[in-house]
Amino acid sequence: MIEIENISKSFGDKNVLEGISATFKKGMPNLIIGSSGTGKSVLLKCIVGLIPPDTGTVKYDGLDFTHANRDQKTEVRRQIGMLFQGGALFDSKTVEENVMFPLNVLTKMSSSEKIDRVNFCLERVGLEGQNKKMPSEISGGMKKRVGIARAIVNNSNYLFCDEPNSGLDPQTSILIDDLIMEITEEYDITTIVVTHDMNSVLGIGENIIFLYQGHKVWEGNKNEIMHSGIKEFDDFVFANKVMQKLKNR
Repeated sequence: MIEIENISKSFGDKNVLEGISATFKKGMPNLIIGSSGTGKSVLLKCIVGLIPPDTGTVKYDGLDFTHANRDQKTEVRRQIGMLFQGGALFDSKTVEENVMFPLNVLTKMSSSEKIDRVNFCLERVGLEGQNKKMPSEISGGMKKRVGIARAIVNNSNYLFCDEPNSGLDPQTSILIDDLIMEITEEYDITTIVVTHDMNSVLGIGENIIFLYQGHKVWEGNKNEIMHSGIKEFDDFVFANKVMQKLKNR
């Protein structure tokens, strides 16, 4: 579980986040949603520790990560897996080498142990036998699955996904959403997904916070979306054509 309390962040005279508090639960996908420029990615970076918040705290399973010492932060970071928006694979490395990278950096596993773990994770995401391919030889959806395999290869307790369906067709997006949900439930990890894709929200949105101009203005789950009663949230939701059709039924 990850808890954030009163997170605020400004850049110069621009307030990007204002007093954001939320609880992200284990074993289910937690979504941060909102239009572009609402502070979603900044909040994610504050949670991961890439950007220090101006005020507030981030807690990982009770540990105050914001004010933790160096060794404590290092230990938490060892338990974090990241799926970046573009996949962020190393173009010069094979699929196997990309997935193995965290093991090389963070563990003292033997070569055979690393191979076994890489093969297990590739099989888990449906990419068994793709070890020696280069990123240029696989599709966008496969790259995202390689990214997921790399994110979980070190037995991560926390998984962060930044716009995981960016650039993917609807069918592949559903496959990625399903995979994120399956892995989250199977390994009982804390997963946070930043997205503005309403199909993802309706598919895996078990715990959702909606940001608007740096404020949290709604919190709920996918079953409560149609009845928020909040104009800013309704405008965001029903801007999607599919949702507009549902509203007008």
